[in-house]
Amino acid sequence: MGGDQAGPVPMDQHDFALWEKRVDALMVICSSKGLFTVDGLRRALEDMGEDAFEKHTYYERWVAAVNQNLIEGGVYTLEELGQRMDDIAKRGPTYGEATGG
Repeated sequence: MGGDQAGPVPMDQHDFALWEKRVDALMVICSSKGLFTVDGLRRALEDMGEDAFEKHTYYERWVAAVNQNLIEGGVYTLEELGQRMDDIAKRGPTYGEATGG
């Protein structure tokens, strides 16, 4: 959490997973369309509480904050998100299975 003692910051690099790259792209696209602000994202992140910073990765927290802001902004409802997630789950557990490839 900001301002707390946390020790040294690891400076080693890692390859980003495809979903992490997509979260980053989603943030850029949505913010450029004015769907949320940096302040809105920060508030959503801080509202998660300290436990989220221990239990979730950086991009897991960011995708949750983006989602919260999009719901609050009326882009979609929680029910619509749930339905879409159900529809996607029916395609199969992997992209290859979903596309028949």
